[in-house]
Amino acid sequence: MLSTLKLIAADPNSDNIDHLVALINTLRPNKPELGAQAAEKVRILVQLLHGEPDQASALRHYVLRLFSTRRQISLYTDTGILPNAGFFTELFQRMSFRLLPPALDENYLRDCLDRLLPKETDYLWINAVPTADWLALFDLLSRAAPYTDAENNAASDAIDRHKTIGEMLEAIQTLSYRISAMGLEPALLRLYPSIDEFESPFLMQNVELHLYLNSYRQHLAAADSAFGQAELPPLEDARHLSVMLDQCETIVLKIRKNALRMGSSVSLTYLLVRLEQSIARLRKLLTLVDVGEIGITEPNTEKPEGPLDLGAIEAQATAQQLAKRSEALTLAQELIEGHNRKYAVRELFADNINLLARNVTENASRTGEHYIAEDRSEYATMFRSAAGAGFVIGFMSMLKILASYLRAAPLVEAFLFSMNYSLGFMLIHVLHFTVATKQPAMTASRIASGLQSHDGRNIDIDSLVELIVKVIRTQFIAVAGNLVIAFPAAYLIALCYQALFGHHLVSPDKAAHLLHDIDPFASLALFHAAIAGVCLFLAGLISGYYDNKALYTHMAKRVARAHWLRGILGEERQARFGEYLERNLGGLMGNFYFGILLGTIGTIGFMLGLPIDIRHITFSATNFATALVGLDNHMSWQTAVTSVIGVIGIGTVNLWVSFSLALFVALRARQVRFRHGLTLAKAVFKRFCKGPRDFFIPPKKVAIPEEEHPAA
Repeated sequence: MLSTLKLIAADPNSDNIDHLVALINTLRPNKPELGAQAAEKVRILVQLLHGEPDQASALRHYVLRLFSTRRQISLYTDTGILPNAGFFTELFQRMSFRLLPPALDENYLRDCLDRLLPKETDYLWINAVPTADWLALFDLLSRAAPYTDAENNAASDAIDRHKTIGEMLEAIQTLSYRISAMGLEPALLRLYPSIDEFESPFLMQNVELHLYLNSYRQHLAAADSAFGQAELPPLEDARHLSVMLDQCETIVLKIRKNALRMGSSVSLTYLLVRLEQSIARLRKLLTLVDVGEIGITEPNTEKPEGPLDLGAIEAQATAQQLAKRSEALTLAQELIEGHNRKYAVRELFADNINLLARNVTENASRTGEHYIAEDRSEYATMFRSAAGAGFVIGFMSMLKILASYLRAAPLVEAFLFSMNYSLGFMLIHVLHFTVATKQPAMTASRIASGLQSHDGRNIDIDSLVELIVKVIRTQFIAVAGNLVIAFPAAYLIALCYQALFGHHLVSPDKAAHLLHDIDPFASLALFHAAIAGVCLFLAGLISGYYDNKALYTHMAKRVARAHWLRGILGEERQARFGEYLERNLGGLMGNFYFGILLGTIGTIGFMLGLPIDIRHITFSATNFATALVGLDNHMSWQTAVTSVIGVIGIGTVNLWVSFSLALFVALRARQVRFRHGLTLAKAVFKRFCKGPRDFFIPPKKVAIPEEEHPAA
């Protein structure tokens, strides 16, 4: 470390970064997580510089020269901020740059960081060094005497520093232009049309910024020419600019709220994240270029009352400088982390997908409201709806068995199975029937919305417990409705098939194979049930995505403008069809893709030689009934009990896997960290002990709170 400092002191006017690279290498710990080791090295550096004031002056001059001789704008405007390329373009670019990094140009300070801090983990040890140690180093360098020699006078450091300030002002102007451009994007105007009705703060902040920058540059030019020997021109007040930026952030928040109601897209979420990052960076740069830190003093036109308190003035200036250096350190750490993680794919997804996932799960949450029965009337309606789905699934099961007899090629068979599932589930949706296993993916989002709290403390546990009770009993009656009808329907279909064609729908060997597939002990039935649970979860996400898409793209209005469709349906039917699609596109597409998943996974497992397949509770029950007829009702009680256990086990795994995944994603999308799981579990158990009947049978009528009763 001492030898590197001597090399810097020997030629501080050099703009070669090799010496700074060597100095940082001496500070870097052996492992990035060894923050204590890095902090100790920083303290040693401070001690060395404290004992050698000339080296401290040389180091400050060397660093200022490195900064002033390089372009800095891209470092401040691009590092840590999403580019204008778009989400998918940026994703592919990051993936390609991880394999083959881009060429570097050391005339740009941003590219110099690849030599100074080349490791992706460098930001870890830099952040691990205590703030006090970094500030001690900054304070020592700022207090060092100006570097002087035969060719450089004391003003050279100030000039280099002012060049850096000029680069920051250019970066501020660039960010302001970008904010103005992003604020005029059609996607934002569509979700917040009021921007057009008044003067847009995205434009006005640029106007205010120009006034501020013009006065600042005049101030800076006067300081460079006079060095405090003449009165400096006054600075424009930056408070108006701050107000405009506050209004910009307020509009962004309103657009985010409107997106939850009107839908969103990947491009919109990307734009919102980029806009927020640009505003935040602009604020930080404005804080750093404050005149107090760069050595320019603004003249005080007010006459002091009473004697001057020089000690108080010095203390206030010192506090302001300390706060400014802390801000500079924070920005430096942010830039370094952004540089180190510039090719990271995970951060890109984290920054952009949260809001879109929130919109998807929010739509699933609203759909989940329809899967919760409040009273016995809704309870009975849910049973009838589930019973209708069980009846349709009985025929779907028969068609799948018949399709398997065609002995088609694997891909053709997968297509036939998929269409059977997809069209059957879509028919169930059109007829307003309910498949019980589709509920968890929807109700989990509804429960997640009840878990949401900013501080994790203001959650109404009692209300949440009641919601869980409603979900459990509604899930129970839906499963019961599916099974109570699906089993006898499949049984009767198999009997009718035998009566019509003179032979069983399944042979004894096929019946034994169907029973083996649902055996939880002798087969992978429960593992395959878990795969089906994942498919149910994915179907819920797909449903929420298309619900969001239908809202965002105004599906009803788009359908109403389709002239070719008007000639087929007529104007009135076309309008109703468009409204139906906007309300039900998510349900239709979710069911369609769910059928594709169920129909193809078994074939994919066969082609890859992997034990991959699906088991669904209702289809397992229909297969059990079909096998029973195929065996002429000759079945041992052990086989029957095993099959019943298998059906129940498959259903339990279906529901638990899909619910757990949906709840996890819904909580992550809302950025909720629920820390009262044990308390909630105890409350649910206590509620079960108090009224176990409520978990299976709802009250006759929902009690109306007293404040909701109309006045007599």
